[in-house]
Amino acid sequence: MRTSYFRYFPDKREVLFAGSERMPPALAEAVLAADPALTPLAAALDALARVGTQLVEQVADIAERQAVIDASPELQERERTKAAAITAAIRDGLKQRQVTADTAELVAQLATVAFQNAFRHWIATAGQADFRRCLHMVTDDLRAALAGT
Repeated sequence: MRTSYFRYFPDKREVLFAGSERMPPALAEAVLAADPALTPLAAALDALARVGTQLVEQVADIAERQAVIDASPELQERERTKAAAITAAIRDGLKQRQVTADTAELVAQLATVAFQNAFRHWIATAGQADFRRCLHMVTDDLRAALAGT
């Protein structure tokens, strides 16, 4: 008996996002597992580095995938929905670490933007760069921009 493609994916576009539903819970868990001495931003970035490193090991044909997403407003919207879920997971993890709601929201948004930029940089290297290093480069740039240097 042949199985249908649609048994596994409700829509052709979903194949591009397969497994992405596992990322938010993994991030929330990683934020909670981060060293309690870390600042909220450091805890969020540590979580993103750990989960992001695992993610990039599982992504195939990344440049082609990103080109398809970039060419489709519908897929870009799906990517934004995924980013919102990442932000919410980080925020919720930070709140469980007793970070105030306003600070948790701001830090989660900044961390998500850093993650997105690091991921794009990693894609630009055709997956040859170390993801953690890409994230560190982006966060160094973010810190410099916030410091006005």
